[in-house]
Amino acid sequence: MSPVDRSRTLPTVPPSTQARTSATALKNPLGAVVDAAKQGLADLPRFVKMGKDVFEASHLSELKRLFGGDAKPARMSDGKLVGAKGQSFPPGTPLSNIPGVMPTDNPSPSKTLLYVNGIMTPMAGQLSEMQAIANSADARVVGIHNATQGLTADLAQCVGDKLDKGSNPAVDTLADTIYDELKAGREVHLMGYSQGGLITARALQDVQNRLRIEDGMSQAQVEKLMGKLDVETFGAASTRYPDGPNYVHYVNNADPVPTLTGLGGSVDPLSFLKDAGKGAVVHRFTDGNLNPISNHMLDTLYLKHRVDFDEARAGRF
Repeated sequence: MSPVDRSRTLPTVPPSTQARTSATALKNPLGAVVDAAKQGLADLPRFVKMGKDVFEASHLSELKRLFGGDAKPARMSDGKLVGAKGQSFPPGTPLSNIPGVMPTDNPSPSKTLLYVNGIMTPMAGQLSEMQAIANSADARVVGIHNATQGLTADLAQCVGDKLDKGSNPAVDTLADTIYDELKAGREVHLMGYSQGGLITARALQDVQNRLRIEDGMSQAQVEKLMGKLDVETFGAASTRYPDGPNYVHYVNNADPVPTLTGLGGSVDPLSFLKDAGKGAVVHRFTDGNLNPISNHMLDTLYLKHRVDFDEARAGRF
């Protein structure tokens, strides 16, 4: 199915940025490139601190972590539900029993979001992302932890998720949670970032299959029931999403993850092979610098472009 694509155009730059860039270019044709490079380099210290697995791999202990040598603690939390202060709960725990992460300035939000993180993210990293989401969306946030086992193992798992092969505890927990909530007649709001978007797509397909096979529902009935799901993805690595849910996908043209492994950028010769889900809104924009990691960040980049879900569904970004 073709999504409602409101931005399949050549990448654009905000007017203020265009003016600054033009002025710089008149003075020095390389000025804009140099500024972008400086900004990218300025971001590196934060990423070194956040991702020692990658940026300090020259040390033997970090090489061991890079290839999953000490990933046992992370594996023990894989697929668990995550609440406030990093508390973890076993799969099957009712969402109402989990103390979610609350917005800093609102102890009683009316909405609840279920969030799945991307690769190379320890529990503390996911908790930080959950707080950023809670503040941005003014919502209670409950996580499903996609544990890291090192860069190599995480990337291999992404391949398995794309092929729908192998076991992924985060997929299983998310699928079971969605199914239970739908069968109880409740609406669910999902968020998936990077591999978390891929996990979300796989879990949604599992739910659709379960409703068709186990419950004997027709495709039309399945899509109607799954219409209770609101789904947002950010820089996601999935190219296909099942019909039924209400989707908003955020894609940064300067981010190689969604442009190369996901729904593609504003200019994508392979767009005919991809399916964002029936009626999906795909918001493509261009933001960032010469550092592809910073261009993929959830808290410092994607959430800046997020708007209220209903506004997004109406195309008002």
